[in-house]
Amino acid sequence: MTLARNALPPILFAAGLIAIWQLVADFRLVSPVFLPAPSRAAEELWLRALDGSLWPPLLATTRRMVVGWFLASLAGVVLGAAIGLAPLARQLLEPTLEFLRPLPASAMIPVAILFFGLSEQMAAFVIAFGSIWPVLTSSIHGFGSVRASLREVSAMLGLTRLEFLRKIAIPSAMPDILAGMRSGLAISLILAVVTEMQASLPGLGHEVFLAQRSFRSAELFAGLIMLGLLGVVINHGLQLVERRVLRWRPQRA
Repeated sequence: MTLARNALPPILFAAGLIAIWQLVADFRLVSPVFLPAPSRAAEELWLRALDGSLWPPLLATTRRMVVGWFLASLAGVVLGAAIGLAPLARQLLEPTLEFLRPLPASAMIPVAILFFGLSEQMAAFVIAFGSIWPVLTSSIHGFGSVRASLREVSAMLGLTRLEFLRKIAIPSAMPDILAGMRSGLAISLILAVVTEMQASLPGLGHEVFLAQRSFRSAELFAGLIMLGLLGVVINHGLQLVERRVLRWRPQRA
């Protein structure tokens, strides 16, 4: 009952927005060339799901997003641990990272194409470059917030550096790390779409771009709906993982 009560308001709100969209399309307040009815977009999505043409681009976009996000998360946690726990690493790495962080990930696409060509490696580099920053920032904060008393206890127990990381530092920083990974996941989906549009890589982003160029508005909105659903599903999956990993932490009301 509680779950249904919590889910009902957002469902009703979304249904209201769809109803308004349908009315705008039915009364042709906006040309159907630019704004198809949601029923047309849903029909397009359903037909593509049935004939199988939806799944290859969906899998391609999902794979790029996950690969880039995984690389960003791995690099962000490793660098965050080094900077958060070692003053020398902070002194050496922080100026360079502060120089790189303001650079737009989309501006790195031409550079990545020069090095990797129009390839999956190029997409992985751009996605990882753009989505590493929330993971890195959160990891630095998480590892840097490990209490001094815990460090003293680990020294008294004679823990090695690896044991300190595994038993104390990583569990302590895990809430911040997972929060950064969730933010990085949203960015990785955006950049997966951008790289597909810019580099003509097969995927949902490229199909949305082609639909826009040829004024196939129903196909364009069907692609946008699929991208939104993909983001919701993967974010929800990561929330479930976060709840399981952090089940020791009191849940907020």
